[in-house]
Amino acid sequence: MLAIIAPGQGSQTPGMFNSWVTNPQSHELLSKWSMRIDLDLIRLGTTADADEIRDTANAQPLIVAASLLAARALGVRNFAYVSGHSVGELAAAALSGAVSDEDALRLVRARGVEMAKAGAQSPSGMSAVLGGDRALVLEKIAELELVAANDNGGGQIVAAGDLAALALLAQNPPEGSRVRPLAVAGAFHTRYMSAAVEPLRTMAATIATAPTTISVISNKDGEVVIDGTEVLNRIVNQIANPVRWDLCMQSLKNLGVTGVIELPPAGTLVGLLKRAAPEIETFALKTPDDVAAAKEFAGRHTR
Repeated sequence: MLAIIAPGQGSQTPGMFNSWVTNPQSHELLSKWSMRIDLDLIRLGTTADADEIRDTANAQPLIVAASLLAARALGVRNFAYVSGHSVGELAAAALSGAVSDEDALRLVRARGVEMAKAGAQSPSGMSAVLGGDRALVLEKIAELELVAANDNGGGQIVAAGDLAALALLAQNPPEGSRVRPLAVAGAFHTRYMSAAVEPLRTMAATIATAPTTISVISNKDGEVVIDGTEVLNRIVNQIANPVRWDLCMQSLKNLGVTGVIELPPAGTLVGLLKRAAPEIETFALKTPDDVAAAKEFAGRHTR
């Protein structure tokens, strides 16, 4: 049984579209999407530097476009489940049939802009806590009045909130753990993003949804969602609420998934999955050169 997953923010790298834009069809598709959302995805994915694509307003649409572009190249239809980490949920929503590719890109463009605005309102940030006992890590995060914004499983929890509290966490990490600050412009998936929710909810209300053709595993609680409107509502609400990727991975196990393909920019999520569920075979689709092997992988995990 096959699932396809889409990565979240932080997975982007300079030049990530270089190998894709040499294909005329991919170049044309990116050009069309760029015009529809008024953002030059080709330039951002080829010549923009790391600082420019780290900007939330640029990173989010860039990542979702990469996932959707690769999914089209892959062309696999008979997979059972789809999921995405944080902003990757918008790529997952499009792959599920809940929304169109273009509507997913319009919404992620607005999501990036609104979250950048929200992040600028007060100083906040995020730090990954790697290793350590899960209960002790969560206790320390709560003690500092931070939020476990991304519970990623596989020994990785991302704390978010006030910068001073994050500095204290780094100075005195939970036993057996290390703390790595993340280069993000705000405390995503916390109350610091509340100002971004209503504008996105208003925009989402204008987007046509449909029943999913592929079941979605939701970041909220790892539950399987098949109603297109609920998929979209959950994505909007998730902007200011924690991502439970640990529960998404647990659902992949419980549902009997045997193979998972991560779309570009791939690598992070399959790494987490290898630690949390080593019995599930994984494939990181990174460049057009990987497409043929990804199709063969998909064939081995579909009926």
